[in-house]
Amino acid sequence: MPIPADLTLFDADNHLYETEEALTKFLPDAYKKAIQYVEVNGRKKIVVRGQISEYIPNPTFEVVARPGAMEEYYRVGNPDGKDRRAIFGEPMRAIPAFRDPAARLALMDEQGLDKTLLFPTLASLVEERMRDDPELIHVVIHALNEWLYETWQFNYEDRIFTTPVITLPIVDKALEELDWVIERGARVVLIRPAPVPGLRGSRSFGLPEFDPVWQKIVDNNLLVAMHSSDSGYERYADDWMGSKGEMLPFQPQAFRMLQAWRPIEDSVSALVCHGALSRFPDLKIAVIENGSSWVEPLLRGMKDLYKKMPQDFMENPVDVVKRNIYISPFWEEDLGALAELIGEDHVLFGSDYPHPEGLADPASYAKELEHLPEETVRKIMGGNLAQLMGVTVSA
Repeated sequence: MPIPADLTLFDADNHLYETEEALTKFLPDAYKKAIQYVEVNGRKKIVVRGQISEYIPNPTFEVVARPGAMEEYYRVGNPDGKDRRAIFGEPMRAIPAFRDPAARLALMDEQGLDKTLLFPTLASLVEERMRDDPELIHVVIHALNEWLYETWQFNYEDRIFTTPVITLPIVDKALEELDWVIERGARVVLIRPAPVPGLRGSRSFGLPEFDPVWQKIVDNNLLVAMHSSDSGYERYADDWMGSKGEMLPFQPQAFRMLQAWRPIEDSVSALVCHGALSRFPDLKIAVIENGSSWVEPLLRGMKDLYKKMPQDFMENPVDVVKRNIYISPFWEEDLGALAELIGEDHVLFGSDYPHPEGLADPASYAKELEHLPEETVRKIMGGNLAQLMGVTVSA
């Protein structure tokens, strides 16, 4: 089926690139040393609590990989075994559209995007590197949210919906942060797919302890985005590898990549098995940039467990996933099969622009849907997310 010329696009996965002050501008004086920048061999590096991080090779984002630099890698693989530098190719200077909402809106017009969710990039390193200091996590996340709001707003022209971060270690502070972002127009919030850190250890956000957070989210009709992040699973891989270090997304290793989607699988499982999605059947969870290869095995496992242990579930877990979870798959995956598996209303288009793993032309995602009915294409490319957000897309 030819792609409709009047197709409206609501991208579930766009990114901004933070400036150097994103995590520091609004940090209270008492916490200024938590985040610093230093020069190492002529390159700026971010320092978190006195430790230099290599999580993002260039955390100033003055020079970045080109959007879609890895498209060929995902289309045909890497038969020649090229290293990452060769795959990424020549980098580019960051353009205003990566840093400024007005410039981004102009770029969206050129790309044919009507609306987008906009995620930070550097923010995903914060929570894991501060997991033993919950108070500090809340302080730094709030500072980031202040910068996001000042720079991008949370709803820019009803077209760019930037995602403030809600961190959960101290529930009362999470509720305060929710109130703060809601008052400033947030329509979607970003929650890390990971166990929630705390002074007595980590725990599941599906437990009743976090019900006040989910209740406020539901009461205010917010969408929860769970975007791929540093979820802390490196320490489990380290046990197998006999090494210790931080997550390095630009230096992947085969063994670690085989388990790359375990954090989101566990996160969805926790929300189901610990009852949060049954206590809050109207809670909307959008799984972003975590692919979909994990979905079928998870549903198969849940079906089998429910047959054997129905007493451990408040309701059929497969039904819960199909009701509450919405997935933005990778463009190279079988989108029709995912639509059959969880329902076409639960599949969301996401380009990951301008990251190198994403698409250089977000609208080209629609080409992967040419074999699907027009109504399904319209839903995936914008209609589903618009309905979730309670907004309209332009014709």
